[in-house]
Parts: sequence; C-alpha cells; structure tokens
Amino acid sequence: MARGDGDRVVQCARGHLHWGVHGAAGLLPVHHDADGVAHVLLQQRARWTPGGGTWGTFGGARDSHESPVTAALRETAEESTLDLRLVRPFGQVVVDHGDWSYTTVLATASAMPEVGPGNSETLAAAWVPVPLVRRRKLFPAFASSWSELMELVTAPVLVVDCANVMGSRPDGWWRDRAGAATRLRDGLAALVAGGVPDFAGFDTAHPVAVLVVEGQARGVSSVDGVTVVDSPGEGDDTIVDQAAAHPGCYVVTADRALRARCEDVGAHVLGPRWLLDRL
Repeated sequence: MARGDGDRVVQCARGHLHWGVHGAAGLLPVHHDADGVAHVLLQQRARWTPGGGTWGTFGGARDSHESPVTAALRETAEESTLDLRLVRPFGQVVVDHGDWSYTTVLATASAMPEVGPGNSETLAAAWVPVPLVRRRKLFPAFASSWSELMELVTAPVLVVDCANVMGSRPDGWWRDRAGAATRLRDGLAALVAGGVPDFAGFDTAHPVAVLVVEGQARGVSSVDGVTVVDSPGEGDDTIVDQAAAHPGCYVVTADRALRARCEDVGAHVLGPRWLLDRL
C-alpha cells in the first residue's frame, strides 16, 4: 500500500479507459452565500491533461489504502491552494462502471477564499454559482453527472428526538438518562463519520446531526458531527423548531403527534428503528 499505487490507466468492463486502478474520487466544495445561493468550487484542467481547458472537480486516482473521502481531499490539496480546514464532507455520489468507479465527495465550505493552482494539473479555479455552472465548458464526465449533483448541494440534516429514541431500547436508560443520551450522541457521531448508506439522495451521506434532549438528559455536550440542543421543557416544541430551521431535514421519532407537526413544516420523519439499526 503505497502512495501512487493506483496511478495508471485501467479498462472497465464497459470497454472505457479510466485513470485509477482502484477507482478515482473528486471533491466538490459548496458554499451558500448570505442570500442562500450555492456556489461550487471548480477546477479548470490544464491544457496538457485529458479534457484540457474544461471545468470539473479536483480529483484523481485513489490509492489502494484510501477511502473516497481521503483520496478526494488529498487530490484537492495537491491540485489547489484550498485550505481543507474550511471544508466538511457531507455526501458521496458514485458513478459505478462495475469494476471501476468515480466518487464525487460533496463538502460544505465555511468560506469562499480565492483558490489557485496547486500543481501543473490545474489551470485555474473558481467559485461558480450553481445556476451558472452550465455556462462553463464542462469536463464531459462531470457534465453528465451535474444534473444529479446540483440537486444535492445542501448538506442533509438529521434531527433526533433523544427521549423517544432512548425509550425505544431497554438498555437501562431510566437509571441514567444523561448516560444514555451520551451513548446515543456517541453512536450518532460514529454514524456521521462512517457514513449512512443510501440516504437523502446520496450513495453515502455524512449528515449534520442535531440531538434534542430534555429533562434529566440535559447538559450533554456537543461533539464533532453532533450538535446537542437542550430543550427548556418538553422536547417536542424544540424539535419542531429545529425541523422548521432546516427545511427538508429528517426527524427521527415515533411520536405520532410530533410526526405530524414536523411534516407540516416540511420535514421527513423516520422511526427510531431506522436509526437504531444503523448505530
């Protein structure tokens, strides 16, 4: 397992030639401006590369030991001056040719800094408003994926009714509600980091998780990937507020009345078993 062990051309089962023995991956950073308009960071490929002069994602071949996320971040660091501390991956979309695949890793970007070439593979880089992407001359493979990708530029949000989910499994939560909430938080964090397969339109999603706690479970701290929100009273009102603040989010609860309220503000609702089966 060495750096660059995937760097060669391979022919897939469809007869196409691709770069990357172990597949390839690219990064699509997304920033929403103050008006809510999504901008994506695109690379203009160097003239000497295949598709030279066209625009697409920073990316390249995966090494044998790399995940798609790791490879996409590494390739972006090599090909651009983007500070990767600004980005957080939130979803993966895979184009699968059977024995070769390309994974686009979408990531939120907390700012839109000026980005330049990092090596000779990049001619230029630009933050492009999503509605204007098709005005650029796009790399053909990216152009064929753009219709799907443009619908996925907002990170999915998972709002979890802590009390309801805790009550769905008999693990002694009634003896130590804060401890049970902490275990649920840690399970959520691991799930977000590892990825949720086939979720919210992604082949793998890394959603933003919001855990709403109430009563004796309050006071549990937030961790990377999971924001813990203390409800001042019953948790239902706080959960609805969170659902309203994140249009199109996914709320995890089995409470029928709460389900209806969340659906009224545009949320999708999943049962506790859906989450527990994935923890």
